Amino acid sequence: ITKLTSRILTMFTANADEEEINNFYKIVSKNVKKYRNEKNLSQLELALTIGQKGNAFFNYAENNTRNKHFNLEHLFLISNTLNVDLSEFFKE
Repeated sequence: ITKLTSRILTMFTANADEEEINNFYKIVSKNVKKYRNEKNLSQLELALTIGQKGNAFFNYAENNTRNKHFNLEHLFLISNTLNVDLSEFFKE
C-alpha cells in the first residue's frame, strides 16, 4: 500500500472495526467485477490495461483473497478504462 493510500484508509477506517473494513473491500471488489463483466472484459484484459503484468493480483483483489485489495490508483485506472465514475465502486 502506498503511503497516501495508507493514510486515506487510516482516516476512513479509524472508527471502523475489521468486519466493516472487510465489507468495504467486498463492496469495492464486487463492483469492479460487475462493471468489468458489463464491459465483457476478462480479468487479464483489464489487468494488462491498467499496467499489471498478469491477472494474479487482479484475481486476488477482485475475490478478496490473500489480503490483496485495489488501491486508489488501481480504481482510478479501472474507472477510466471502463468509463465508470469512480464513485460507483463504493456503492452498495
